[in-house]
Amino acid sequence: MIQKIETILADVPTIRPHKLSVATMHTQTLVLVKVQCADGIIGWGEATTIGGLNYGDESPESIKTNIDTYIAPLLVGMEASQVAKAMAKLRKTIQGNRFAKCAVETALLDAQARRLNVPLSELLGGRVRDALPVAWTLASGDTQKDIAEAERMLEARRHRIFKLKIGLRSVIDDVAHVLAIKRALGNAASVRVDVNQAWSELDAVRGIAALESGGVDLIEQPVKAGNVAALARLKQRFDVAIMADEALHGPIDALALAKSDAADVYAVKIAQSGGLLPARDVATVAQLEGIGLYGGTMLEGGIGTAATAHLCSTFDDLAWGTELFGPLLLTEEVLREPLVYRDFMLQVPTGPGLGVEIDNDKLRSLQRK
Repeated sequence: MIQKIETILADVPTIRPHKLSVATMHTQTLVLVKVQCADGIIGWGEATTIGGLNYGDESPESIKTNIDTYIAPLLVGMEASQVAKAMAKLRKTIQGNRFAKCAVETALLDAQARRLNVPLSELLGGRVRDALPVAWTLASGDTQKDIAEAERMLEARRHRIFKLKIGLRSVIDDVAHVLAIKRALGNAASVRVDVNQAWSELDAVRGIAALESGGVDLIEQPVKAGNVAALARLKQRFDVAIMADEALHGPIDALALAKSDAADVYAVKIAQSGGLLPARDVATVAQLEGIGLYGGTMLEGGIGTAATAHLCSTFDDLAWGTELFGPLLLTEEVLREPLVYRDFMLQVPTGPGLGVEIDNDKLRSLQRK
């Protein structure tokens, strides 16, 4: 039986300013959900967002309020081992709140996998890989700093895929910034860009043409999420891969984008999809339609990152890798043992459930009072 659902906000400084077209982050607020069960098992989930309400329609504070006020009372007393039944009730009764639903579902699945003494990936169909390629986002905004950072990552064998956040400056300035980094790194790394919806279609045509000719491998969400027709036209016009991210809020969007032939790649995000199981459905649509897969992040800490890693480990094809670097962007760790990154890969945890353990003392020190 589900005895208690608790939501915790923990404010963690980032290692450097992280600039997106929608916000500049200096601190990440981890939203952690703890589910206590009558058999003594505890499950954890995460509902972390980016930049408050700058990125999406849920904030850390709204997630906590809605879980505490509406979701927890709905689920407390239900059978903890019947995850599908609990989530069906939640999805029928509560509208929206994808991030909150994801955290609760993750915590219930973590608890159930621990109960069965198997890794969470086994509840999602079983893993086909034990390590995942991980991209690093270069988002200082300073070209020379970004080049130096990328070179350090390559030397340390931590990342050889780099994504640049652009869209704040003019198209000309952004393109010059990206291509200077691509020239500096050469063939030693894959360079990609994330525009976070900042361009008009005309800007996108100009920008993508220059980026494609300069050797950039992938363009993420260049136009507004709702402008699917423009995304489709860009996909048809250019050879460089076009990836849908903010346009992808679960399986229904995945199917609509596939019907419109609007993207070459899907960024699969568990929170944006509304949970691990809906995110798995997004991936299934992509694989049936010949669309590439990329494991996306909301810059989660160790809990959310581990959850996405378990899901991505079950994908038959993961041609575009992942960007599960969230914990590496944070100055503090809430896990007893950090996730393992080596040889350009994230090692998928192998223990029961998520395969990670919370350090309660560290979490208390970071918890918002």
